[in-house]
Amino acid sequence: MEFQPTDMNTEHNKIDFNNSEISFKNKSNKELREAYLLFRVMNNPTLVRMGKHLVNFAFTIHFPVKGIIRNTIYKYFVGGSSIEDCAKSIEKLKSRNVGTILDYAAEGEQEEAFFNTTCDEVIKTIEYAHTNKSIPFSVFKITGLGRFDLFVKISQGTMLSEEETKEYERVENRVKRIFEMGYKNNIPILVDAEETWIQPMLDDLVNKNMEIYNKTKAIVQNTYQMYRHDSIERLKEHHKMALEKNYKFGLKIVRGAYMEKERKRAHQNNYPSPIQPDKASTDNDFNEIIKYLIENIDTIDFMVATHNEESSELLANLIDKLNLPKNHPSIYFAQLYGMSDHITNNLAEKGYNVVKYVPYGEVKTMMPYLFRRAEENSSVKGQTSRELRLIEKELKRRKE
Repeated sequence: MEFQPTDMNTEHNKIDFNNSEISFKNKSNKELREAYLLFRVMNNPTLVRMGKHLVNFAFTIHFPVKGIIRNTIYKYFVGGSSIEDCAKSIEKLKSRNVGTILDYAAEGEQEEAFFNTTCDEVIKTIEYAHTNKSIPFSVFKITGLGRFDLFVKISQGTMLSEEETKEYERVENRVKRIFEMGYKNNIPILVDAEETWIQPMLDDLVNKNMEIYNKTKAIVQNTYQMYRHDSIERLKEHHKMALEKNYKFGLKIVRGAYMEKERKRAHQNNYPSPIQPDKASTDNDFNEIIKYLIENIDTIDFMVATHNEESSELLANLIDKLNLPKNHPSIYFAQLYGMSDHITNNLAEKGYNVVKYVPYGEVKTMMPYLFRRAEENSSVKGQTSRELRLIEKELKRRKE
């Protein structure tokens, strides 16, 4: 498709991610002060590490710590304990023209009963999305539906035993149930990326199901971690497959979630690291692939999941320069619930499609997820400082 570029990047279209008034319009002074204290703690890596050990110890000795967690970090980063419990969070986001992706964030289990429960829960999110237009996608992790070590074997091309073959058939059936429900209800399903050493199995499974379910719309959507130096090549190869087999290619791009683990394993097993040599290389590939995706908008549905202002502004500017509708149905921005509201709300205010990943689950179940959010905020350069600065700015503005 050929677009006629137009000069849309005028001053009134420019997005000001420093606009704290728009960023926090729906938060009370009390909520902002609570957020400020939370991010102050998370800005200290030592406190985050200590907190993780103390919380784990508290759960071990059955110390009543759930209430404290529920009213602090859980309240800020989690939508609720169940789908129904997320209703207020969904409505609050809707009031800002922001969609919701319900993310059942249970993890770490390796039992068949857990995999079946997770599958059932993902299907519930699809059914709920069908009744609520504020929920345009569903999502799942393949490691929530099957055993990690089994996926390693498959990705390595190792021969499976008869029992393992049956085990994988059960995984495929769970995945099929989810995609069929998405297809039936017209809800796209995002499949989260995993570690590189199980991603080959996941890519094969996802591409196979895209061919089945993506004839007219990208119901099945993969995820590409751009801190992998091979991601652009993989993504383009998968797009080529979709074009050859005549189905819609669907995907989400992220910077990535397993960097330290990947580097450590590569070092221990004496193979080249799959991770980019530096952050600049990741940022460059991330922005380059955005250009590729929008140039191929006729055959790709995509989501740019990022907490980076530059990447967000790049995509917004490309949408405008190509004279595409801001709410083009094939283009979405995404951020995590509780993070980067200045990006989410300022984009939504301008009319772009924006969604928040809203995880849900019981307090104890959510702890691995919450630890990752705390560690991410304390380790990503400038992440927490940026949140603090904007909250401070807004509190000061409201006093004036």
